[in-house]
Amino acid sequence: MIKIAKISTDAPAELDKAATKELTQEYVERLAKLQDILTAQKKYGLLVIFQGMDGSGKDGATDNVFKECHPNSLRVISFKKPTEEEFAHDFLWRIHKNAPPKGLIHIFNRSQYEDVIIQRVHKWIDEDRVKKRIASINALEELLNYDCNTIICKFMLHISKEQQEVELNQRLTDPEKFWKHNANDWKEREQWDDYMRCYEDVLNQSTIPWTVVPVDQRWYRDYLIAKTLVETLEKLHMEYPPLQK
Repeated sequence: MIKIAKISTDAPAELDKAATKELTQEYVERLAKLQDILTAQKKYGLLVIFQGMDGSGKDGATDNVFKECHPNSLRVISFKKPTEEEFAHDFLWRIHKNAPPKGLIHIFNRSQYEDVIIQRVHKWIDEDRVKKRIASINALEELLNYDCNTIICKFMLHISKEQQEVELNQRLTDPEKFWKHNANDWKEREQWDDYMRCYEDVLNQSTIPWTVVPVDQRWYRDYLIAKTLVETLEKLHMEYPPLQK
């Protein structure tokens, strides 16, 4: 049973920052090599899901971890408020059609879990609908996994409330981050405890497990995500396809 309150948002004290950043770069380069093999082999697809509160660093993780990967085999999809067309379908319609085909990596910046967490916090759906949606998400992820060899890596970017305040304030003071400012982020912050409760429930009800990533130190966030992805892909023992004669 995952208890978010018992998981630190800080990097382990024994880790050396400089050494960890060097190791992270090695993982980032290995990830790019594994992406090349994945693309050539076309046996697996990789779906990477980033979920977290505003300011938890979803964009930064994408930039830093995948910076050596080839853009032709990489796609980032950000899920915001559904369009009218998306609202006219079931909540997983827009998710399923953006699942990665074999040979590609798709990164979800927010995901299908938005339709459980946010809507539950605001009580736009009742608890019976929440339960059914979580079951539907588990069923879709299992389908992608067994029917299309989609490897799914899910990361909950775990930020402290104090660090989130720092990040949101930077969007008010740093000209390079003005474009990220959204006054509504501060309103959502007022329901922090409800969000943590809903996140915790999702983490514990998911069939495919999550990696909870402490993100108050961004260098550790990048390290843990890159390490997890590399270790996951290396377990597949992928190989370049032989020469076709």
